[in-house]
Formats: sequence, structure tokens, C-alpha cells
Amino acid sequence: QVQLVESGGGSVQAGGSLRLSCAVFGYSWIMDRCMGWFRQALGKEREGVAAIGFDGTTRYADSVKGRFIISKDNAKNTLYLQMNSAKFEDTAMYYCAADLGSSWCRRWEDFGRWGQGTQVTVSS
Repeated sequence: QVQLVESGGGSVQAGGSLRLSCAVFGYSWIMDRCMGWFRQALGKEREGVAAIGFDGTTRYADSVKGRFIISKDNAKNTLYLQMNSAKFEDTAMYYCAADLGSSWCRRWEDFGRWGQGTQVTVSS
């Protein structure tokens, strides 16, 4: 049974920083799969934010490039998202996700396992 549990959400002022964590439960090989962060703002569709492959290769949505950093600690079975220079438009529910079928990150549509989400609110 694979379980993804997010934490670290909360309120932050514009320009501030926040770090999200995702604890991965189940099988250790999950950390060798493509993992990522998505977000969904009120009234909007869920969108891919950042992804990391088994070898540490990363990709980011244009809206967060240069501000967010995705990383993982295989020994701790934990995925992270460091959010810097937060903007009001970053306000959303953030979800941890895994593509259990691939070690490389190809398409946002390939992610099929999700956590419950953690809310991030950026005040201007």
C-alpha cells in the first residue's frame, strides 16, 4: 500500500518562504520513481508545479522557475518543495504525487498516486 502524506503548508506573506514535505510510505523503491508536486487553486484545474526523477533531474512549471526547488531524501523517504519569493498566485492546495510506472519524469499526465494535500495561503 502506497501512501503519500504532505505537511508544512500554512500561511506566508508575499515574498516569504515555506517548505513542504511529503512522507512516502509503502515500498522503498517508490523514491526511485518520478515524483512531483501539483497544486490546485480555487476554481482552477490542478497543475504540475515541479517533478524530480530517480537521478535527481528536475523540471518546473514556468510560473515557479527560479523560485521553487524540489528535492528528495531517499534515506528518509521524503520529498520536499522549497517555496521562495512566494506570490499571492501561489495560493492553492498542494499535492504530492508519484508516477509509479516510471523513473523518469515525462508528462504531468502520467502521475497516478496522490496525497491528500496541504493548503498554502500567500497574503499580499
